[in-house]
Amino acid sequence: MKWVTRKNANVDRIACPWLIRRFVDRDAEFLYVPMDEVATVAEREGAIPYDVQGVELGHVDGRCSFESIMVKYRLEDPGLELLARIVHGADVAADIVTVPEAAGLKAIAHGFALVHGDADHEKIRLETPMYDALYAWCQKQVAEAR
Repeated sequence: MKWVTRKNANVDRIACPWLIRRFVDRDAEFLYVPMDEVATVAEREGAIPYDVQGVELGHVDGRCSFESIMVKYRLEDPGLELLARIVHGADVAADIVTVPEAAGLKAIAHGFALVHGDADHEKIRLETPMYDALYAWCQKQVAEAR
């Protein structure tokens, strides 16, 4: 499948590709385009739009796009749910205090954006191991809380 969103990705638009490749579509292809071209590219390429206003896999009902993907694809892993709270807090400024790790993720994600600008595929490549590690940490936290 192809997925399309706005270019110059940050927290949610990098976390979503990690989630999609790990739990929805291992061979997903991501397209990053100017905001005003997302709908056109989605239609032309048969791509699924995400993290843009007015789409199912965007900020809907208080969720960030990462959480909307979890809902749509029924991803109900407790470790992923904790990771989703971290991503949400890092992505939604008003919710930064939801979990303490959100501030750290926001700082790291914004640092990648500062260093790599609109090289969105490079950010996915570099940040994927970080999300793997954060997910492993989340799984451990959930297991220890039981």
